[in-house]
Amino acid sequence: MNFIAMDFETANFSPESACSLAIVMVRNNKIIDKFYTVINPQMPFNSRNIKIHGITANDVKNAPTMAEVWPKIAGLFRPGMLVAAHNARFDTNVLKKSLARYGISEPHYLVLDSLATSKRFEPELPNHKLNTVSEALNINLWHHHNALSDSEACAEIIIKQNQQFGDTPIKKLVKQI
Repeated sequence: MNFIAMDFETANFSPESACSLAIVMVRNNKIIDKFYTVINPQMPFNSRNIKIHGITANDVKNAPTMAEVWPKIAGLFRPGMLVAAHNARFDTNVLKKSLARYGISEPHYLVLDSLATSKRFEPELPNHKLNTVSEALNINLWHHHNALSDSEACAEIIIKQNQQFGDTPIKKLVKQI
């Protein structure tokens, strides 16, 4: 499979408060490149979010805004490009809202949710959280809620499921944004 896996962390409960982003590029079921950045959301951080991911306002004070990050990654979010995320509704909404904040149009691309694939292909699991699925599939989730670790785990989940179940059942779970 050829796709990217992405993960955002947010500064607070607002979807336009992206404070970190990671993208993992997969070609022929192999991770070939990675991108990670902290993002200055230009809004306050919530202590609950900091407790989850460990990123503070001080960590991002000199970081680029989403408007500055977007030109570096925009080419990955085109019609026909496949983007995976675990709980993709969250990550695609963060992307959409973070861009809209700067007057940047929502991109259109294909989405594959590893939460949905895991529910389909790993129904015996007690839940389908990223850490549970990663452990069940022997995937190294080296720092849960670090965007790079989470996007690597998402990519590995899709790769393993593709190797085990093939393209056809996975393609049935792809949605258009």
